[in-house]
Amino acid sequence: MDQAEVLLIGGRAGVGKTTVGWEVSARLRAETVAHCVIEGDFMGQAHPAPEGDPRRRKIAERNLTALWSNYAELGYRRLIYTNTVSVLAENEGMFRRAMGANVRIVRVVLTASDATARERLTGRELGSELEQEVEGSARKARILEERMTPDTVRVGTDGRSVVDIAREVVNATGWLADASG
Repeated sequence: MDQAEVLLIGGRAGVGKTTVGWEVSARLRAETVAHCVIEGDFMGQAHPAPEGDPRRRKIAERNLTALWSNYAELGYRRLIYTNTVSVLAENEGMFRRAMGANVRIVRVVLTASDATARERLTGRELGSELEQEVEGSARKARILEERMTPDTVRVGTDGRSVVDIAREVVNATGWLADASG
């Protein structure tokens, strides 16, 4: 396979993107499907550069381009990329510039209720930013709902196991000949 492919896993804070991304990777590893994983939230962490600052987007794209170049040079063609809003159409250009104009993009948005997101964030955010994360999570959920493309696969996470969620996400990619089992 020569065409690059990227699985974008998006969703509000507390929905389980990172956890599901790693479980998708475990499932692919078990089937010996070559791939790499990038946690997109780390690609633009530069301060001071508040959310929405064009420098964050620019550094994220430069970092993605550099990492993908290294992976592609070693023969990798599939990428799992987790980031809240990565699935939005406005971010497609970054992936096409970094991975090639013909990259096949699979968009999956994970969903969770406000209560589930708060519960998960409460367990994760042990510092001073819990309320900020909860508010931001609800805001991003609204943005995703309003602006995600029609081809985005929605996967609910409330009350489901990570293994079950990852199975559904892998199925959306078509990367396994038989991902139903």
